Amino acid sequence: MNSTATRRFNKLSLSTLVAVYILVLAGGIVRSTGSGMGCPDWPKCFGQWVPPISVNELPPNYKEQYASYRHKKNITFSRYLSLIGLTETSQKILEDKSITVEADFNPFKTIVEYLNRLAGVIIGFMIIALFVASWNIRKTSPKLFIGSLLALLLVIIQGWFGSIVVSTNLTTWTITVHMFLALIIIAILVWLSVRSGAYSIVKSDGIKRWVVLGIVVLMIQIFLGTQVRETLDVLALTFARSEWIPNAGVDFIFHRTFSWIVILISVIVWIKLRKTSAEKSLIVVPFVLVLCSVLTGAVMAYFAVPSVLQPVHLLLAVVTFGWLFQVYLQLNNR
Repeated sequence: MNSTATRRFNKLSLSTLVAVYILVLAGGIVRSTGSGMGCPDWPKCFGQWVPPISVNELPPNYKEQYASYRHKKNITFSRYLSLIGLTETSQKILEDKSITVEADFNPFKTIVEYLNRLAGVIIGFMIIALFVASWNIRKTSPKLFIGSLLALLLVIIQGWFGSIVVSTNLTTWTITVHMFLALIIIAILVWLSVRSGAYSIVKSDGIKRWVVLGIVVLMIQIFLGTQVRETLDVLALTFARSEWIPNAGVDFIFHRTFSWIVILISVIVWIKLRKTSAEKSLIVVPFVLVLCSVLTGAVMAYFAVPSVLQPVHLLLAVVTFGWLFQVYLQLNNR
C-alpha cells in the first residue's frame, strides 16, 4: 500500500475531494444568485460550447425553442419515473406548466452557470484520471479499483441527473437528490483517500457509535436544510428577502431546533475523542466546522439570508460530513 503508484493515487484522490468541495461551493453560488437556469440546455449552453454574452446572439424565438427542448427531455424522464413506480411524480412533472416557462436571458447568470459546469467537467476528468490510476494498482489494491469505478459511475449518473435538474426547471426535489448524490461521491473519495494513505488508526473504545450518530444527525440536518431552501425558493417569488424567515414556517423551526441536537452530539464526540490518541485535526476540525455552520445559519436567520452566506453554509455542512466520515474510517473497535 506504500508503493509509488499508491501514493500518487492518494494525492489524486485528495485533490479530487478538494475539487468536489469547490464544486459544491460553486453550486451554492449558482443557487444563491438564481443562476441555475442561466443555461437552459445541457451539456451545451444555449446550444453552444462557449455561451453567448448578449441576447442578440440568440434567435428571436429562443424561449419557445428551449422550452420545447426541455419538455421533450422531461417526457423521457417521466417514462423512467413511471417504470420505477413513481407515476404520480411523473404526472406532476408533465402537468406542471411552470417547468416549461423560460427565463429571460441574463448574461451574468449564464456566465455563473457556465463556470459551474466547467468546474464539473474538470472534476469529471479528475475522476477519470483517478480510475486510470486505480487500474495500475488493481492487482495489489482491488478495493481501491472498485471504489474508483463506483465513483466514476456515480459521477456519470450525477452529470446525467444534472441535465434533469435543468430540464425540470430546477424542480426542488431534483436539486435535493442531486446534492445527496454529491454526498455519496464525497464519501467514496474520503474512503479512497483514507484507504490509500498512511493515516493513523485510533482505538475507538465505543466512540464509533457516537460518530455514526453524528453523521446520521448531520445528514438529517442537511435534509431539513433542503426543505428550508425549497420553502425559501417559493417565498422568493412573492416576498422580499427580509420577509423570508418570518414566513418560513415549521420547516425553518425544525431546522433551527435540530441544530441543537447536532451541536450536542458534536460536543460528545469531541470530548470522547480528546481522551484518545487521535491526531488534533480529527478532534478539533469537525467540531469547529459544526460551530461555524451553525453560526452562519444564525446569521442568515437574523440578517435576512444574505446571499453570500448561503453557499458558505452549504459548504461547511458538506465538509463537516466529509470530516466526520474520515473520523469514522480512522476509528478501530479493537
